Amino acid sequence: SFSSCHSRFLNYSGSEYRNMNTTELKNSIDLKQVGKEMYSLIAELYPICRSITGNGFRQTLHRLQRIIPLTIHEVPSGMQVFDWTVPKEWNIRDAYIKNSAGQRVVDFQKSNLHVVNYSVPIRKKMTSAELKGHIFTLPDHPDWIPYRTSYYKEDWGFCLSHNQLAILNDAEYEVCIDSSLKDVYLTYGEYYIKGSTQDEFLISCHTCHPSLCNDNLSGISLAALLARSLSPLSVRYSYRFLFIPGTIGSITWLALNEGITAHIKNGLVVACVGDPGKTTYKKSRQTDAGIDKTVLYVLKESGREYEVIDFHPYGYDERQYCSPGFDLPVGCLMRTPHGRYPEYHTSADNLSLVKPEFLEDSFSKYLAVIDITENNRRYVNQNPKCEPQLGKRGLYETIGGRNDSAIRQLAMLWVLNLSDGHHSLLDIAERSCLRFELIQNAAEVLTKHDLLIEC
Repeated sequence: SFSSCHSRFLNYSGSEYRNMNTTELKNSIDLKQVGKEMYSLIAELYPICRSITGNGFRQTLHRLQRIIPLTIHEVPSGMQVFDWTVPKEWNIRDAYIKNSAGQRVVDFQKSNLHVVNYSVPIRKKMTSAELKGHIFTLPDHPDWIPYRTSYYKEDWGFCLSHNQLAILNDAEYEVCIDSSLKDVYLTYGEYYIKGSTQDEFLISCHTCHPSLCNDNLSGISLAALLARSLSPLSVRYSYRFLFIPGTIGSITWLALNEGITAHIKNGLVVACVGDPGKTTYKKSRQTDAGIDKTVLYVLKESGREYEVIDFHPYGYDERQYCSPGFDLPVGCLMRTPHGRYPEYHTSADNLSLVKPEFLEDSFSKYLAVIDITENNRRYVNQNPKCEPQLGKRGLYETIGGRNDSAIRQLAMLWVLNLSDGHHSLLDIAERSCLRFELIQNAAEVLTKHDLLIEC
């Protein structure tokens, strides 16, 4: 049940993972259980009416605080953030359209998608023709309700299934949107895990959409449980998790934190990670940053179908992190990209679209990316003139008798040959066509025997 799910989140201490590294976590974590917990969290958050500001956003962050100790920030409406202004706060209590018999033919209480997000308040009777000028439907999917917004233009509207529109035949209707638009705050959540270095790995997800499961309750659930999993570990990178409203949230965070962005060495925007489509990676603006190489390697090694697309200045918050004034190494790791699945921004993006097994698969790939990032180091060969004699150091004996002894010996030779301070372990894995774990293990063995030194 949802309550038992939250009991698990609340009581989680991570003691079984205390002081593990990411590789040990990856090899011991119950991914199937994580997939189920992610789905349960999505189901718990699904009914909340979220927007880029307001109480629904705060309610979502308060629920995430049961999983991780989020810091909640409030930024006043009207603050200038680069070329943008923090908007007024929007809240909604109720909305409906009543027919001449006084019956609710459209009811916000049945679906929060029925109201155009950020609609200004209205309460009046109007003709059918006037009302229909404020109604949005999807004729190609007559049973679905579209999701529409009016963030930066004060307006109002209703979203209906096309079948609902077809039966609105009265001459007059009573229309009510009980909302408010006031100068208050924009809210976002932040969680920071301190590593042994100041170098940061940024995980960012938009948390503003109402009852839409893949976009982006799936991203919220993945980021929250990934943060929970990393919390007790011994990590090299520091990890910063942002739960922000789309576009204006990342712009606001960057405006307030410009001085620390130089620490961000890797980053991923989390979105649309629960649908049945293949995994898709959108590269950073740099195209060949460390995060780009790491994600591509993980996808290639996964043995599953995937797609890689180049950076373009449209999409999620990666376009803000990758704007030319910042040009941060931030990509977007998702399944089906926005707009490329029919359920996108409709009521059909519901609990039947996302599945625990797809959430689990996405989580495992994020964890693999982090594990390689944590362990991808550069070394210098301490005996670079000709190949060192491994036998006299007992290195053949350490791998003797194993079925893979020949491949492990080859891994040591590759590491010794390419450890010139310029090639990373991932570079060596790609060039040698050997698994990263083999290259990593070889480097650890050679370091213990004073043949390598980390640079």
